[in-house]
Amino acid sequence: MVNLAVNLAGVELKNPIIPASGTFGYGREYAELYDLNILGSFSWKGTTGEARLGNPQPRIAEMTGGMLNAVGLQNPGINAVIEKEVPNIAKIFRGPVIANVGGFSLEEYAENCRKLNDVEQVKILEVNISCPNVHAGGKNFGCDPKAASEVTKAVKAATDKPVFMKLTPNVTDIAEIARACEDAGADGVCLINTLLGMRIDLKSRKPIIANRTGGVSGPAVFPVALRMVWDVYEAVKIPIIGCGGVSSAEDAAEMMLAGATAVEVGAANLKDPYACKTIVENLPGVCEKLGVTDISELTGGAHHG
Repeated sequence: MVNLAVNLAGVELKNPIIPASGTFGYGREYAELYDLNILGSFSWKGTTGEARLGNPQPRIAEMTGGMLNAVGLQNPGINAVIEKEVPNIAKIFRGPVIANVGGFSLEEYAENCRKLNDVEQVKILEVNISCPNVHAGGKNFGCDPKAASEVTKAVKAATDKPVFMKLTPNVTDIAEIARACEDAGADGVCLINTLLGMRIDLKSRKPIIANRTGGVSGPAVFPVALRMVWDVYEAVKIPIIGCGGVSSAEDAAEMMLAGATAVEVGAANLKDPYACKTIVENLPGVCEKLGVTDISELTGGAHHG
């Protein structure tokens, strides 16, 4: 028997597999397909202070080895989520939930986290710092160590829950951003968010995505995500949720060997809605092949060779 349980900053998960934010909604659609209680947790859709319609269409494009999206944080707003989605989540999932929080100012991040402080089932706040700072010329909070540090401090002051900062890969040195978050009191980091990319329609000779650029996700980004998890593991002592192109139990094990304590699965859910279920079911076999009886032994295992 393999023990699949992992501990994320004091939060016990029955296994390390977590559907990633933005690919799983608030769980409702997937709950019609399988029992969500097989999962370690799930990260709900990025939620902002006010309701957002998101970006204009088209906002999704295919590519070799993945997809591009520029959905633009479409969500009903934090109050509607707490009133309507949270009671529904309790009916379909008994485990700890990760709340993904967006914001366009320090105040918005802090206020959203303050509101979630009393939501019992939310055990971890995953703070998406790939949002543009409207007070600083629209530059993403996650691209600058100082801004990343400021968001971390603001959020930590507003909540008692563990805070994981979700990092953008669109930087020169992601380890520097991770260190800034750790120094500011983050309980963990989640990486990576999507890479910036674009496609052009040959017929119209215009970008396919109305927003011009979109986030690249899917199997093509896996080696980049893996390398960044490795670099961050070497740089910080706080736990890492690894994310980016994970499509199989083998990928999840690889992500853990690079330094992740838990693993998020994103685009794979959109291709195959049973992806996370399959990965959870295949994990014990992968662990047996690797000769571990406790999956947490994998975390950072490749660094000791």
